[in-house]
Amino acid sequence: MLPDMIDKLRCYGMETNVEKTKLMRISRQPFPVKIMIDKKQLENLESFKYLDSMLTNDGICTCEIRSRIAMAKAAFNKKRALFTSTLDLKLRKKLVKCYIWSIALYGAETWTIRIVDQKHLESFEMWCWRRMEKISWTDHVRNEVALLGVKEQKNIMREISKRKAN
Repeated sequence: MLPDMIDKLRCYGMETNVEKTKLMRISRQPFPVKIMIDKKQLENLESFKYLDSMLTNDGICTCEIRSRIAMAKAAFNKKRALFTSTLDLKLRKKLVKCYIWSIALYGAETWTIRIVDQKHLESFEMWCWRRMEKISWTDHVRNEVALLGVKEQKNIMREISKRKAN
């Protein structure tokens, strides 16, 4: 297909820049692919940042998920005074889901979620609710009690499923 594409591009006066063109094979057993353009081999990548999401050649999303969670926690901490204020609980929950979860779940539609990733995401969700209610981990408050305090259920995995379905 590639030679056909290059021929079609040339018909319209366009050229493929071999130095800028990279390739990545996504597979459980990734191995380099040998593709030549104008007798020059294209560079194989192990990871690639696309639309602010990190894609890896093994298809595992753990690094991307952890990175997103770290960005969301940083955003939460910047606005901590707002999320822990005396504003109405419903409003604060909506703000967290709108502002913080949107950062954490950006690109979630494309994630391959393993059990370890699910645990990270669920822990992040509880982290948000506990911080919102000013519950320290040293307080030894069970997750169920914290969820009752914010009148919530564990929803982050359902939210990801909804996004994938759309």
